[in-house]
Amino acid sequence: MAFAIEVPGESVPLGPQQVYQALQSAGSSQQLHIQTGTQQLQAWETQRGYYTLLQAVYHDKSLPTEVRYLAIIQLKNGIDKYWRKTATSALTKEEKAEIRQHLIVGGIEEADTNLALQNALVVAKVVRIDYPLDWPNVLTNLIKVLRTAHQTNQLHLRRGMLILLQVVKELSTARLRTSQTSLQSITPEIVFLLNEIYTQKVAQWIGFLNGNGDDEGGAMEAMENSLFAIKILRRLLVVGYEYPNHSKDVQQLWEASQHQFGQFLEMVSREPPFLVSPAKDLVEKHLLQFSKLHVQMSSTHPAAFALLPSSLDLVRAYWGLVVKFGESYGSATHDFSSKAMDQDENTKNQRPVMEKLCLKGLTLLRACLKMVFSPAHSFKYRSAEVKTEQQEGVALIKAQLLTDELICQMANVIVTKFFVFRQVDLQAWEEEEDEWEIREEGGGDTWEFEVRPCSEKLFMDLVINFKHLLVDPLLSFFQSVAGTDQASVVTKDAVYTAMGLSAPVVFQSFDFDSFLTSTLVKDVQQAGPGYKVLRRRIAILLGQWITIKISEQNRPLVYQIFQHLLKKEDETNDYVVRVTAARQFKAVVDDFSFAAEGFLPYAPDFLDRIMALIQEVENTETKMAILDTIRVIAVRLENHVSPFADQIVSILPGLWEASGEEHLLKQAILTLMSTLVTAMKDQAQRYHALILPLIQRAVEPGSEMQIYLMEEALDLWSTILAQTPAPASSDVLALVDSAFPLLEIGSDNLRTVLNIIESYILLAPEAMLGDGVRLRLVSYMANLLGVKKRDLAGLVTTIVENMIRAAEALGGSNGVTLIAKDLHESGYTDKILEGLRDAWEAHQTAGPNRRYPKLDDVVETDYFTVLARLALADPSVLITIMNSVGNASEVWSWLSTEWFRHFDSMANIDRQKLSCLAITRLLELPPPMTPVILSRLQDYFAMWTSVITEMSTGRDDGDDNLIWVSSEGHEHEGPEDIRKRLHGAHDPVHTVHTFKFVKERLAGVVNVCGGDEQFQRDWAANVDKDVLGGFQRLGTQIHNDPATFWDRRD
Repeated sequence: MAFAIEVPGESVPLGPQQVYQALQSAGSSQQLHIQTGTQQLQAWETQRGYYTLLQAVYHDKSLPTEVRYLAIIQLKNGIDKYWRKTATSALTKEEKAEIRQHLIVGGIEEADTNLALQNALVVAKVVRIDYPLDWPNVLTNLIKVLRTAHQTNQLHLRRGMLILLQVVKELSTARLRTSQTSLQSITPEIVFLLNEIYTQKVAQWIGFLNGNGDDEGGAMEAMENSLFAIKILRRLLVVGYEYPNHSKDVQQLWEASQHQFGQFLEMVSREPPFLVSPAKDLVEKHLLQFSKLHVQMSSTHPAAFALLPSSLDLVRAYWGLVVKFGESYGSATHDFSSKAMDQDENTKNQRPVMEKLCLKGLTLLRACLKMVFSPAHSFKYRSAEVKTEQQEGVALIKAQLLTDELICQMANVIVTKFFVFRQVDLQAWEEEEDEWEIREEGGGDTWEFEVRPCSEKLFMDLVINFKHLLVDPLLSFFQSVAGTDQASVVTKDAVYTAMGLSAPVVFQSFDFDSFLTSTLVKDVQQAGPGYKVLRRRIAILLGQWITIKISEQNRPLVYQIFQHLLKKEDETNDYVVRVTAARQFKAVVDDFSFAAEGFLPYAPDFLDRIMALIQEVENTETKMAILDTIRVIAVRLENHVSPFADQIVSILPGLWEASGEEHLLKQAILTLMSTLVTAMKDQAQRYHALILPLIQRAVEPGSEMQIYLMEEALDLWSTILAQTPAPASSDVLALVDSAFPLLEIGSDNLRTVLNIIESYILLAPEAMLGDGVRLRLVSYMANLLGVKKRDLAGLVTTIVENMIRAAEALGGSNGVTLIAKDLHESGYTDKILEGLRDAWEAHQTAGPNRRYPKLDDVVETDYFTVLARLALADPSVLITIMNSVGNASEVWSWLSTEWFRHFDSMANIDRQKLSCLAITRLLELPPPMTPVILSRLQDYFAMWTSVITEMSTGRDDGDDNLIWVSSEGHEHEGPEDIRKRLHGAHDPVHTVHTFKFVKERLAGVVNVCGGDEQFQRDWAANVDKDVLGGFQRLGTQIHNDPATFWDRRD
């Protein structure tokens, strides 16, 4: 079919021919054609009829397979984007109905397996969204297809089951109750039909295998169809029933699964082999489906599993399989020579299905233990009958399955069979050191996929829950290798594995310190074939026991053992042994009882060897693990790390360059540098030339490094500022320019950026208040004033407060005036007054018309705090600000009302005192402001009484609760700690005595008003007697002097 290539961006009408051409172009091997076709397909995505045409291309079997495949993929992607009703440019109801109409037919008649699978996935996605409301009959239609095709058309049967499998997979993950209930309502009918199909197909291919018939093709087809059936059935038995054990169909299928599991297992295990591939592979897949059914039933419906027929016998059978597999799991020769390894090579991958079934058996046993000892809790309502039934299931498992004999046997088999270090393990160690070490380190969910990690998890479950049974046998087992050279490397490795895993349980009964000195010290010095296995295990064992129970006296011995394990000169300490020792040593230094002084004699040699090791390592993950060990050493050594810092830092540039695009390693390097800077405090300045350029590159907007390294770089930047003494170098100060673009991003790192700005103001106030920086900073703070997050809003307020205080300290009244001017011109103070005005207006409303202010109490406190800082520094500045938005007298009228009202909402006593001092300073203003301010005299007296009472509560010396006693700090203070301590100590809130401050200002305003008598006549006469009396009593209580304050005369 000929077609023309359209240039990108040219408008092309939507039609069948055009869609075909675009798909063919997008699937071309030429880049220009691919780009053109892809752009055209994207342009059509939101056009009506596009997805119907894609489906038509898929259905046209005359077209190339590649084009049809691309069409169904595009349709599948479109369903994800546009099928839901709430999606932007969602498909119309009519187009969706048209597509649904052809989905099933287009799937069951498709001969190509890959195309049929993609269509089945499309059906499943549509069902997930539309079933049951918009496509209620989809499952009924699938049942009809299967019932009709069962005896007549095997292709239709196989494709129908493929679609049903994908639909059940999708619906099994649905969380909407409607979808779950609808699936459960039709499950019995589907199960009945699939059971019939499965039974007939299995009988067909088993008959052929037993010599009844010669239709090999039909038998293979029957195998594939029975496999599809069991795949669907095992999911429906788990998700299709609320209580599976209540269903007769489930009970029958459950018993049949156990019978056939044994039958199929015998087929694949028969010697000489009874089956060959591909028939053997298909039978093995049937076995795995049965095992998945058993495991999923035990984890999803534990009570039902326990109560289903013969479940306990099933678990015992699995355990028998595990025991049998254990006989061949470990190496029988215990010979670590290359000859033995070559002999074992042919058996290392033998019978993989048996290993998979063994893994399922171990997982099933874990599930049984969880049922009894760690049952899953649910908020779902359960009737009394169901609760009783579940309790019976648990009791059944506990009493009849988990017998003392079985528990002891399980522990014994796991330790003696599955903890054995195998020949194939050693071979993998030798062939791929890095990969093997990382795989063995494992962690997480590897136990679900590997026999040994799973057996370790099961062993821990047993030891924790059956301590009374297993501690004594384990102790005897441990003693069997204590102080003897008779046990082989393999045996000791298994014993030490059990000893490490059981440490939290046996530590009170087992004297590990004696074992360490008598046995481990000797074992770690043994050399020769295989002893590297034991050395690796000893490193792991010490890492497990160090946090449990190793005496302080034996800590140096532990250090010496690790020191020995890190020696490259010793041939037995190969790469894996040394990397394992480096990893495990992190646990040693991270232990709560670690003492830096005791480790210092060993530190130089340790760090030498670990840093030499990291140069050998090529794998990024391993490098990061070793760097983390170095980081923890630096953390625990604290200031003692300084002598070794140059040595550590020297390896970092090389690691940084070698990391290339591995940004995780760069993150680890930045984190380590932060640790070193914190530990070394001001001594870390010698690394600024190395660190500051990295920070600048890492926070540069738009750079790739910013995407991956922003958080770590900001933490490092913040740490450097915290540990830099004043005066700061020009390089440190120049970096502040890089902070301003970050304030615009508004990312999750904004809090750290604001902390950095605050640190700069404390470190270099002169530089931060220079014209070049100050104006930009005030502008950004004005933009951030309305930030929603409470902690960020508080930081913005603190920064502005510190700028005002710094301006006052450096420039006095002129400095405050200048910063106030900047705040006004940036709109900062206008926003504050606008918010406070809204709060005042809201508080004037009442009844049905009452409204709430836009500001919450905490933000309002922040706003008043900024005004208070300005007023406390220079009262006239506040008047100037009020005049900038209106007549000062009018602004003071509503502002003072709201300010005095808000005192009761100030949760922070420091803020209360600050506002009290600031408002009191307004009494210093000369006429004509004096009468304006004194119009609120009653509020003044009430405020003074409240705040001074708060300041003097609990004292009998007349002092102020918020006045700090001078402190000399402590030896561990960093430079910024000192700056913050002195900054707080010089704050008027912590230096000014509230009572004396108020007394002096009140006396001053009385004099301005013409003396006591005139003040009484003109102003005090208008104050409520109770308010004035409370204020007078306050003076008496504090100084025992009735005349301390101005005394009212009647």
